[in-house]
Amino acid sequence: MSEHHKKHRAGFVNIIGNPNVGKSTLMNALVGERLSIVTSKAQTTRHRIMGIVNGEDWQIVYSDTPGILKPNYRLQQSMMNFVDTAIGDADIILYVTDVIEKQDKNAEYIEKLQKVECPVIVVINKIDISTQEHVSGLLSWWEAQLPGADIFPASAKEKFNLDNIFETVLEHLPEAPAWYDKDVFTDKNLRFFASEIIREKILLNYSQEIPYSCEVEIEEFKEGRERYDISAVIYVMRDSQKGIIIGKGGLALKKVGTAARLDMEDFFQKKVFLKIFVKVDPDWRENKKELRRFGYEF
Repeated sequence: MSEHHKKHRAGFVNIIGNPNVGKSTLMNALVGERLSIVTSKAQTTRHRIMGIVNGEDWQIVYSDTPGILKPNYRLQQSMMNFVDTAIGDADIILYVTDVIEKQDKNAEYIEKLQKVECPVIVVINKIDISTQEHVSGLLSWWEAQLPGADIFPASAKEKFNLDNIFETVLEHLPEAPAWYDKDVFTDKNLRFFASEIIREKILLNYSQEIPYSCEVEIEEFKEGRERYDISAVIYVMRDSQKGIIIGKGGLALKKVGTAARLDMEDFFQKKVFLKIFVKVDPDWRENKKELRRFGYEF
């Protein structure tokens, strides 16, 4: 068969796993672009972010789901729906675990993985902080649980064994035309990345419950030739939180704003003029209409 008649392969590779196992780091390494925002705190990825990688006769659409957690309020329920959908609509599932977590955490997900029709690839991440003995024990455990799966010890941070994972993903891709235009590197719009960057800065700069009591909305995003004008609102649940976000003399907010702007300029490769406001909306977590506006689905 000559090169010209090679069939095109394309598919959705859905990445699932518990918080903090390194899903975003893995996806970024596989995509080769800083597509989803990586921080060490759980729950930063609340949406399914698509990272799209194209070759001449293939296209991989990676989707990074929220870490698996037990829902304790509506927002988390919505996050779990993302995970269930991800198991349902995948062409390939990339299940990420690591050398630290207890293997049987979320046994119900392992049960689901035993029943799925599509290929499953298990990545045992962070082997750079483990011993060979421990890793080979984990390998045997996962092989017994999921005999049909491909299992790879890896280190996303050290980029170890990622080529083999990538090759295996390619092998499992179904024959299909490209899902997305090949010059698009993500299907999420620029506003989404702007809000994720601000959210990341909130996570890094404030402690305890503050980051989880916040939501970021981009009210305006003007794309000029020279620069982007962005105005964002940070919603909090209480006045006291608003005070903490703004900080004494507005210093805390200023610090977040500057760090976010520099990151955005780096990410968008454009000058950015950023304005951030803080508003109190006590019900955003529970109010479905509000949640829908922030892109969560029910």
